[in-house]
Parts: sequence; structure tokens; C-alpha cells
Amino acid sequence: MILHNPPVDRLKQRIDELAALMDEFNLSEARMETGELTVGFRRKRAPSVEPSAEGHEAEAEPNDTQAPEAEAETNHGTPISSPMTGIYYASPSPGSPPFVKVGDAVVAGQVVGLIETMKVFNEINSPLSGTVTRVVASSGDIVQPGDPLLFVG
Repeated sequence: MILHNPPVDRLKQRIDELAALMDEFNLSEARMETGELTVGFRRKRAPSVEPSAEGHEAEAEPNDTQAPEAEAETNHGTPISSPMTGIYYASPSPGSPPFVKVGDAVVAGQVVGLIETMKVFNEINSPLSGTVTRVVASSGDIVQPGDPLLFVG
């Protein structure tokens, strides 16, 4: 006789969904937290070199990963960073104006964007009050924990 444990079965289903999202969005790592349990995945892949539209090999990718750090040092203001992996949305729905744009005043707790993770939309709230000095992420961008979304000064 096989016994099923509904909480374990649900957890297994969520882990399978997380693994499927990693494949769907070609993510190198993902993490899921449920109560006291944290499950993380990290893919080990050999770096692939793909030709770009101009026919050059994609050798500039290492510089692309350093760009957000370099930009953070040159921007004036505090970054509001992604707390999770997912797809960033700057507006509540397609065709709607963005939550914030450069020059807008924000107050602590104000929604400044959404991140979709596992078909759930998570509001991203500003941790501080100030003026938006730069918007880094664009709608549809896949963001990782710690990626700056925008800066507030």
C-alpha cells in the first residue's frame, strides 16, 4: 500500500514548477522559500558562445554582468533591488503608465514595480522616500535577487 502525504506532494509539485521555470527562462539559479524550508537550485553549465546579430561572438557578456555594479557606483541615490528571481514589470498591466518614472517622488511603502514568480505577481515597495533618479530595469526583464531596479535619491 502506498501512502500519500498531501503537504509533501504539494512541495514536490512546487519544486517541479520551480525547475520548469528555470528551464523556461533559462535561469542559472533559483530559490523557493516556504515556511522554514528553503530549496535552491544552481545550474552548472559551460559558458556558451553565441554569435550576435553582427556576426561577432558574444565576448562582451562578462562586461555586461559587471555593468550594474559599475552603474551603481556612478549613480547618485539608493538602489531599490530585486528581492527575488522573476520577471519585472514596470506597470500594473500592459498599456498602463509605469508605477514610477525618473523625477517622480516616492514615499516609503509605495509600489514601484511587480515581479512575477511562479505565476504570482509580487509588489515591490520602495523602502525609502525620495525622488526616482534612474530606472534601470525594463518591463519583461528577468531579474535576480540583488539586481537594481531603480535608484531613489
